[in-house]
Amino acid sequence: MVLTRGDDYPIHQTPEPVAYSGTDRNFYDRYFFNGYSSAPGDTAFFAAAFGVYPHLNIADAAFVVVRDGVEITLHASRHLNMERLDLAVGPIAIDVVEPLRVLRVRVDAPDQRIRAELNFTARAAPIEEPRFVRRQGPRTFMDYTRLTQNGRTPRWIEVDGVRHSVDGHVGTRDRSWGVRPIGARDAQEVVPQEPPQFFWLWSPLNFEDGSLFFHTNDDAHGRAWNTRAVWSADGTPQDGHTHFPFPRADLTWRSGTRQAATARLALDDRDAGAGRVEFTPVSNMYMLGLGYGHPVWNHGAHHGPLAVAREDLVLASIDPRQPQHLHVQALCEARFTDRDGIVREGRGVLEQFAIGAHAPSGFAGLLDMAP
Repeated sequence: MVLTRGDDYPIHQTPEPVAYSGTDRNFYDRYFFNGYSSAPGDTAFFAAAFGVYPHLNIADAAFVVVRDGVEITLHASRHLNMERLDLAVGPIAIDVVEPLRVLRVRVDAPDQRIRAELNFTARAAPIEEPRFVRRQGPRTFMDYTRLTQNGRTPRWIEVDGVRHSVDGHVGTRDRSWGVRPIGARDAQEVVPQEPPQFFWLWSPLNFEDGSLFFHTNDDAHGRAWNTRAVWSADGTPQDGHTHFPFPRADLTWRSGTRQAATARLALDDRDAGAGRVEFTPVSNMYMLGLGYGHPVWNHGAHHGPLAVAREDLVLASIDPRQPQHLHVQALCEARFTDRDGIVREGRGVLEQFAIGAHAPSGFAGLLDMAP
């Protein structure tokens, strides 16, 4: 047994110390943040992530800045040492100032010439997305819970000695925990093997007076196995959100890619008057920067006691057909028309990850692209 700081808080979920998280080696606990200007047309964007993998005894983090056509990433990884309340990985740290309301991201990497201080203040209580459970045959592929929350993200970011204020920026943060693939791939696949398939859209949007949230996980036929749309006016408490259980998104894809050219969301497929959202993508942040599908800095990878590195990606040079580039968050202009005909103009992201078949999109194979 190992006692850590967490054991002095009433947060235990099993009879064991907090250092132990059940028995599944793929258990994880994760923070995510993004932020962008509320001004139409502005493509500046940042994102941060922090992951804890108790059974691998690893923690990792990343901080991404997108400016002037370049995605600049700071990667960091360390041994967890079984201490789950140490929310720092080298130069990247998270402070929980007021749980469920105020958090802070701090970055101080002088060798990589990246620094930042970002305060996240929630606009309303977080929403809890439906529990994500997906199996591949008898094996649990994922089983996790996520809370999502929009907020304002002021303070500053400094890259290569140039400091930019992000006062007036808005964005999203989430917290997820549970089981999903992390670290090294399992050497023994489930039999019989099936072609990989995963279709994911996630879209938190910021408007002047509130937030709209949407996501869907679809199977190969286009049937949603986990989906939700929620409207949250500023100041809404946890039991005050407006839920739409049957949303439907229709996308047009950019030729030769699996990236959306446009998108349209019906808030309730069974009620045409419930409201709709139209998306116009402006620019992409490749989730590779946060470790998703990265060939080196993937989630839970072992890099020794502490490792830190900077990586710059010129967006114009990225081949969107490569598997590691399929997962993106597209910064979008959004137009929301509600049930009463009120039109709101706002901004947000449309996260997309489509691999394998998806009949409504016309995808039949593993990596065929839009015509």
